[in-house]
Amino acid sequence: MDANTEELRDAHDKLAEFYAERLAGVLESMPIERAVLDLFCELTLAAELGRDVADVGCGTGRLLPYLAGRGVTPRGVDLAPGMVEVARRDNPGFPYEVGDLRALPFADASLAGVVCWYSLIFLPPESRDAAFAELARVVKPGGHLACAFKDGDGEKRRGGRSVGVEFDAYWLSTGEMLERLGAAGFDLVFQAGRPPEGEELVPQGYLVVRRRRPR
Repeated sequence: MDANTEELRDAHDKLAEFYAERLAGVLESMPIERAVLDLFCELTLAAELGRDVADVGCGTGRLLPYLAGRGVTPRGVDLAPGMVEVARRDNPGFPYEVGDLRALPFADASLAGVVCWYSLIFLPPESRDAAFAELARVVKPGGHLACAFKDGDGEKRRGGRSVGVEFDAYWLSTGEMLERLGAAGFDLVFQAGRPPEGEELVPQGYLVVRRRRPR
């Protein structure tokens, strides 16, 4: 594990309890986010490729009960063991694994869909090709991927200082997200965004894409 990834993992180990407290129940007050997740679940079920989906970068596991309530069968994976521990405690009843986005613990074309909810904002330039390729590898052709992200300029930022940790973050633009997803083998199905609210510094972006079928 390289130094930056180790720093990111250790920081999120320390942030696990903070996230558990701060994000508990927050989805209930976020209708746009719920709508995107609802669309993802409906599209996944309509594709008839199974119900197995993964929340990649699941953090405290807060999305898994919501996804399960919409008819899919979710599992979580996160880089930080501390996050996985909290997820198992606070949102039990689902499989969780420690894993790296660049080497996911899933077989080829084994998932009907994937959710990446603010988990792609930590990818340095040299890791992006591998990460997006991994997402394409594990999703069945015709399956869907939903992502939420901070719609920024792609420049490196140091995050976490306000809560006593540090790690690198990269807020990729919608354009770069679409370019990389397209190059990896996904086609756009739905695109949305909203202006920043509260402490947010940039707009938030949302994409649902479909894994391209071989011709």
